[in-house]
Amino acid sequence: MKNSILFYFALISVFSFHCTAQQNQIATADKQYRNYAYVDAIKTYERIANKGYKSDDVFKKLGNAYYFNSQYEDAAKWYQQLFAMTKNVEPEYFYRYAQSLKATGNTDKATEILEEFNHRTHGDLRAKLLTEDRDYLSQIKANSGRYNINNTDINSKYSDYGTAFYLNKIVFTSARDTGNFMQRKHKWTGEYFTNLYTADLDENFNPANVKKFDKKINTKFHEATPVFTKDGSTVYFTRNNYNHGKKRKDANNTTLVKIYKATLKDNKWNDVTELPFNSDSYSTAHPTLSADEKTLYFASDMPGGKGQSDLYKVALNYDGTFGKPINLGKEINTEGKETFPYITNENELYFASDGHPGLGGLDVFVAKLDENGNPKDVQNVGADINSPKDDFAYIIDTPSRNGFYSSNKEGGNGNDDIYKFLETKKLLCKQELYGVITDQETGIILPKTKVSLFNSEAEFITSTVSDTLGNYSLEIECGKDYNVRAEKTDYHTKELLVTVGEFTGRTNLPIALESSKCKVVVGDDLGKCFGIKMIYFDLDKSNITEAAALDLEKILDVLNENPNMKLDIRSHTDSRATKEYNLNLSERRAESTIKWLVKNGINKSRLTGKGYGESELVNGCSDGVKCSEAEHQMNRRSEFIVTAL
Repeated sequence: MKNSILFYFALISVFSFHCTAQQNQIATADKQYRNYAYVDAIKTYERIANKGYKSDDVFKKLGNAYYFNSQYEDAAKWYQQLFAMTKNVEPEYFYRYAQSLKATGNTDKATEILEEFNHRTHGDLRAKLLTEDRDYLSQIKANSGRYNINNTDINSKYSDYGTAFYLNKIVFTSARDTGNFMQRKHKWTGEYFTNLYTADLDENFNPANVKKFDKKINTKFHEATPVFTKDGSTVYFTRNNYNHGKKRKDANNTTLVKIYKATLKDNKWNDVTELPFNSDSYSTAHPTLSADEKTLYFASDMPGGKGQSDLYKVALNYDGTFGKPINLGKEINTEGKETFPYITNENELYFASDGHPGLGGLDVFVAKLDENGNPKDVQNVGADINSPKDDFAYIIDTPSRNGFYSSNKEGGNGNDDIYKFLETKKLLCKQELYGVITDQETGIILPKTKVSLFNSEAEFITSTVSDTLGNYSLEIECGKDYNVRAEKTDYHTKELLVTVGEFTGRTNLPIALESSKCKVVVGDDLGKCFGIKMIYFDLDKSNITEAAALDLEKILDVLNENPNMKLDIRSHTDSRATKEYNLNLSERRAESTIKWLVKNGINKSRLTGKGYGESELVNGCSDGVKCSEAEHQMNRRSEFIVTAL
């Protein structure tokens, strides 16, 4: 594509029963509700942690509580304490700690933690994406085999490229006008200056009947790459810095290119004007319109860009004025050339680039545009379209999936040729991620639960809310890993990793949430709220150990938060040793527990206690029965029975 490359340089790349009975039921329900004591475990964890008590379980839960709410500074604080205490944790905590550190600017420490995360997971997709480049050749191979491609009859032995849809035609760029012996040649390319031409399209999108476009648009210098509004009344196009018979140059005496606009009146193109963000000092070229025609995308080498040419967007205001050009950013632009943008009505951005990994020269890529018109998830469209040469200027009619692109690959007629294609399979296949949200303990459905979707790099994508039946549904892309986060008041936030299949279909992901509020009534064991099965004492002793104090701090906090609550503290042993010994030991331990709580501010009138020894075994492990250590452990337990609220 030697000739076009030179022109591209000037263009910045060629660029969610009875009434009484009913009343009695309501009264009963109201009484039960009033007798509930709601215990906020997370607040309790934080209060005891701030007193200096250390527990990996507490630090995990506190870190998660803040991480899932995007409060990364607080999350990093508690994860730091977790890792200072132990690194014997699930790999997921390495990832969350690293992400929290990155969010707070501690990138060096984040990198160190991510390396350990990668070492421990061996194959986790997030680790790969964060530590190495994507295997782009495998991606290109996976994206190939989706097109039927044919050369067109409109190509000449000169450069033909850069098509645009215009009513039932295409308009394209060509250097075919040799004219007479006075016809001007471009000194860089050795070819004649390019003009715009039209070709009719039949029902199969075959172009024919080539004619020159309007003479008010074509001049003796370069014209190229137009885009038309849907009604055909306005055109934006690329031209050398030449208008109204005047040619302007930059400080190096070079005539660059600009984007111009013209309007159709009485079947004639008039009012050719350059756009206000043009400059004599840099080039702007290859305009394209968003589907709603409110934004113009283009290529430019204007100051402040990342590479040789970058892609930009600019707002088209209702009053006919233009906004300020905005660089599309590092998701699209590289140190190389990004050029020839094209926007579909499916919010996809196709463009050519030699900076993203490809097969050689310019390759065609596609990115999805978010609701703000910003691109994400750049992918090479595959080896059907792309070659080791330059492939660019891709356009597609989405209803029919017919389109055109340009290339100087082997086998063409001229320097650049226009190829027709039929896309037989879309690149971005879709899946439906769906499921039902339930309570983990009761199985009841949970409506109005927020479900958020994140990519494998923890970047937010979208969210929804479960319906009245607890159902949720999200549209996702095939063959990817996602993090799904479910959040509901009075429940612990839960995040799950899901791997989606490679083909269009549905992926079921039911989510069960654990209540964060522990409801207790008279007769319940308060210890179950915190998983306290046993207050640990040294062997054959009744003094309070550090581990016992941590669990008792939880009970203490609940008693302080609920001043009317009273407890009966019950201590049990297994059957090993004599009954008398076990009874005395359990009695001393119950008394020690009460003394600790009283010493720390609880009125003794609120506490009763008793040791039961081995008299209330929960299984058959009595004297003379052979049992495992785990079975004996079930009998060694501490209970904190609520006696009043």
